Amino acid sequence: MRIYLLLIAIGLTSCGDKKTQPTVTERTPNIILIFTDDQGYQDVGVFGSPDIKTPNLDQMAADGLQLTHYYAAQAVCSASRAGILTGCYPNRIGIHNALGPDNTHGINASETTIAEMLKKKGYATAIYGKWHLGHHKEFLPTRHGFDEWFGIPYSNDMWPYHPQQGTIFNFPDLPLYENETVIDTLIDQSQLTTQITERSVDFIKRNKDRPFFLYVPHPQPHVPLFVSDKFKGKSERGLYGDVIMEIDWSVGQIIKALKDNGLEDDTMVIFTSDNGPWLSYGNHAGSALPLREGKGTAWEGGQREPCIIKYPKKLKGGKVIDVPMMAIDLLPTIAELTEAELPQTTIDGKSVWDILSGERTVPVQDAYFFYYRVNELFGVRYGKWKLYFPHRYRTMDGQKPGKDGMPGEYRMVDMEEMELYDVVNDVGETHNVAEENPEIVAEIKVLANRMRQRLGDSLLEIEGSENREPGRLNE
Repeated sequence: MRIYLLLIAIGLTSCGDKKTQPTVTERTPNIILIFTDDQGYQDVGVFGSPDIKTPNLDQMAADGLQLTHYYAAQAVCSASRAGILTGCYPNRIGIHNALGPDNTHGINASETTIAEMLKKKGYATAIYGKWHLGHHKEFLPTRHGFDEWFGIPYSNDMWPYHPQQGTIFNFPDLPLYENETVIDTLIDQSQLTTQITERSVDFIKRNKDRPFFLYVPHPQPHVPLFVSDKFKGKSERGLYGDVIMEIDWSVGQIIKALKDNGLEDDTMVIFTSDNGPWLSYGNHAGSALPLREGKGTAWEGGQREPCIIKYPKKLKGGKVIDVPMMAIDLLPTIAELTEAELPQTTIDGKSVWDILSGERTVPVQDAYFFYYRVNELFGVRYGKWKLYFPHRYRTMDGQKPGKDGMPGEYRMVDMEEMELYDVVNDVGETHNVAEENPEIVAEIKVLANRMRQRLGDSLLEIEGSENREPGRLNE
């Protein structure tokens, strides 16, 4: 009798006409964030590349969502990474520009990364690739929520072989880290994409029985370009295309590992880039077409990036989403999906899950703010409109482009008046319609001034009331 009652309790038999079923707990989703460096909006097949084949990314889009109005948090490396990992505008947390070997600051220990947020939920966490949020020990990823790290601390051109070494730069050796130990300073960069991929696949296998967060910030296609023999000479687009093809292969290997381990349905995979193409490098740079300009500008080509999201269990595939969203929105979206606790400090992002799931067709934010050059507000996206404030920006328009790894020289342009563009119908930002739409300009100015009071504006010498300090060495 005791055995029979026990069987009823655990649901292995029936009592009368009622059947007792065991409770099934839904698996907490795994999260994989694949993040490339300086990849242009057009540099994926489904985003319009005429000469780079990306079959794995194209299939990922067919199986998932293609986001056509997704923005990086800022138009430069470190700031962009700070935004995507913390859900904050980078200027809120004091991370500007691209940190290098001489910098003595980095991400503050008081900030919460996606890894730290998910680690509290019992997730295994790893980063394989480029960190770029501080290279001193207290700033390393293993101090900010990641169990494992293999990769480089800053950009792959910050090394003694930079083409302008000795004239403009004086970089030391580029260290390759395993967790907090430097394992090499003579890096064969042609093998990095393969090594990052192999470690990612191994991490998936090792953690197939528990939830995990895998962050894959590839050092490529940032210059200098490197590719393994597997893809050398394979693209119609030259070396740059070869590099993108190898990254596409890497995406395919990661998705295959999910399938092989029965994890594909239970995993959200996100693919995007940190900012637009470094146009001064000519044939070694990507393409942001049909968008205007590239990296280091707040024009669409600087921050509007290819973005693909796949999560078979909850998101219907084959959809194109043109609702604006930004990298700062990923952390709160992941928090909602995983039922993780949001950071205690103020963040700027909001969950876009309802947009991804098709329940909402308008932005979750009133507007998106485009800061660049430390803490200067360059522009605001508001509905279909984008307003730019007077500022100085760089362009390669009319300049001789760089070639084969040597950069060309930018020309600086002063925007003297506010300019307004309809970035839905004028995707290339060719027709300034500020004079025809004074009421829209006025509405956006109100939003901008409110944000300036919160986060400041260095050009106008406004100090924001909500800015936080980065981590400082020896503090």
